[in-house]
Order: sequence, then C-alpha cells, then structure tokens
Amino acid sequence: FTFLLHPRDGLVAVIFFLLGMGTLLPWNFFITAMNYFTDRLKNGTSSTQTDTYMFGNMSVLLAQLPLLLFTLLNSFLYQHIAEKIRIAGSMVFILLLFILTAILVKFKMDQDHFFSITMATIWFINMFGAVLQGSLFGLVGKLPPRFNSLFMSGQAVAGIFSGIAMLLSNIFETDSESSALGYFITPCVATLLTLCCYLVLPHLVACKKLNEFKQDPTEEKSTVPQVFKKIWVMALCVTCVFAVTLSVFPAITVNTKPSGLFDGKDNIFVPLCSFIVFNVMDWIGRSLTSRLQWPSMKSHLFPFFVVLRVVFIPALMLCNIQPRAYLPVLFNHDMAYIIIMSLFAMTSGYFACLSMSYAPQLVRPKDAETAGALMTFFLALGLSLGAAFSFGLKRIL
Repeated sequence: FTFLLHPRDGLVAVIFFLLGMGTLLPWNFFITAMNYFTDRLKNGTSSTQTDTYMFGNMSVLLAQLPLLLFTLLNSFLYQHIAEKIRIAGSMVFILLLFILTAILVKFKMDQDHFFSITMATIWFINMFGAVLQGSLFGLVGKLPPRFNSLFMSGQAVAGIFSGIAMLLSNIFETDSESSALGYFITPCVATLLTLCCYLVLPHLVACKKLNEFKQDPTEEKSTVPQVFKKIWVMALCVTCVFAVTLSVFPAITVNTKPSGLFDGKDNIFVPLCSFIVFNVMDWIGRSLTSRLQWPSMKSHLFPFFVVLRVVFIPALMLCNIQPRAYLPVLFNHDMAYIIIMSLFAMTSGYFACLSMSYAPQLVRPKDAETAGALMTFFLALGLSLGAAFSFGLKRIL
C-alpha cells in the first residue's frame, strides 16, 4: 500500500491503514474458529449429531443485532461521548474479550455454560466493534478522501490474514483447539498494536494539519436527519453493495466444490479460492479508489452500477455449489468460479469504498463526522440484509 502514501503524511496514512485492519481482524479470526466452537458443542461422540444449539444461526443473529443497534446509536450519541473514550475504550474491551476467549480454550466446562458465555462474547465483541468502527469512520470522514481508501484497504487486509490462517491450518491439519488458540491470540496482539497506533495519532503534526478546517466556530452542526438528506444516495448504495455481497459470500460460496484445477483438494480450494481470492480482490478494489473515482459522486451511473452487481448472485449460484436440488451448474470449472469471484470481490471493494468516501464530501466539513458515523450504520444494515437474504437463497439452490 506504499504507493498510496503522500510523502508529508505517510506515517499518519500507515496508522489509518492499521486502524482499518484492527477494526475487522478480531471478528474475522473469531469466525474462522467455527470448527472449534461446533466441536465443543457436540453432544456425544457421533459426528452426525444434530446441532442442537444452532450455533451458526445464533452467532449470526447475535453478531448482527448489536452491530445494527450500536452503529445507529453511535450516529446520534457520538457528540455526547468523547472520541477517545469511544475508540480506545472499545479497543480495550475487545482485547479483554479475546483474552477471555483464549483462556476458555484450555478451560473445560459444561456445554450449556460454554454456549452462554460464547453468545455473550459474540454480542459484546460486535457491540464494541460497532462503536469502534462507527467512530473511526467518523474520524476518517473529517480527513481527505485518500485516508478513507487506506482505512478500508486495511479492513480488506484483515480478511486476507484470516484466510491465510485458515489455509495453513487446513494444510497442516492442525486440530481445532490448537488452531483456535492461534486465532484468539492473534487478535489480542493486533488490538494492542491498533490501540498504540491510535494513542500516537494525536501527537503527529501531520495529523493535526490534516484535521484543520476553515470553519466558523459559531456554526452549529446539522442534525442527523439533515445530514441524511444530503447523503441518502450514498447510504443506500453502500447498503446495496454489502447486501449483494453478503447474500452469497460466504454463506453460499463456502459450499463450492472443486472441479478442474483443485480436484480432490477441498481443504485447499475453499480457503484459497473463496476467502483469499475474495479478500485480495476486495483489497485491490478498495485501493483503486485512491487513484480512480469513477463514476463521480453526482453521476446517475454510480447507483446504476451498484445495483447492477446483483447479476453476481445468480452467476455464483450457478457455479459448482453443492448440495443443490433445483438450479443447474453452468460454471463447473474452477477457473470460471475464480474469475466470477474476482470480479464480484473487486467491484464490492471499489463501490463500497467510493460510497464511504463520497458521503462526507457531500456535507459541510463540520458534518463530515456525522456523515461517516451514519454511513457505518447503513454499511451494517447491508451486512444484516445480506445475511438474511442468504437463508432464502440457500433454499432455491
């Protein structure tokens, strides 16, 4: 990402990149340990035992609810709680939650108690993650657009790391408990690094210069509804981008079977061709916005292309996803799947990043933080809608 940096404020840019990575890396690593959680919640020794706890469904529900609720609350309440408390405080609590989760790997307990503690942990990780992400998007919204690109590029890199971790775990056939310990310790280190970066940020001269605006000190901030009236197109665009993306990735694409290049290598195909390919291309799409901003923020082509991404839903569902009962397989070869996934991911990153970058530019500098925080809620709304749509799409395969 060094080509994105400006010589004068390179260190600030690196820190925003790391802050972006730090917002999503903990949760990405948490869900990568899914096998560990399901193994601990199995009753008896039968590998075909029904998931009585419905862990997958419950974890999605208890992740999306606080994400939606607290990104919305942050949009209204951020002015009443100091930025440092919201950001640094959230990081500290996320760090403590992952320390607890790592300790529990070696601590045996009743399955019901383990399930209850895990569900509570999921709720609080996403609650503090929502406040953290909303606050940081608000902060980035006050800076030049290239910092938004860097911040969102960092978020994509977090996904690349979790995909690589999953791939290595599968290649070396690491047991779920040992893998989980690594998955939970890594976010502890990353969150600590992110916290240090944030605490250093206010002391950088470049950051202070970047954050100076020619504002009338007597000028009042607009209300949230007033800001929404100016950014509603971008808000709906970011919702649409993530709703389309999450409707098939990863809930449906994770069941794609290799046919061609990776025959008989299921343990490599999914982490490499689904997760790593998606996150690398998503990162490329986000990074492109620092050099290319097309269509422009006021062009009618922008929402048109965002909605046009819906074509990727049937395209991916017609790949070799198994089991299936109704739809035929049209794109059977691995290469076809990789090409479709690459375009799907790159356009997701590109239009998501542009939407988040354009919104603060549509309001006064004084309202940029409100716009950034509000856009985070619509981003979360898109994630929730996409997760909900995925349940219906699975039924028509």
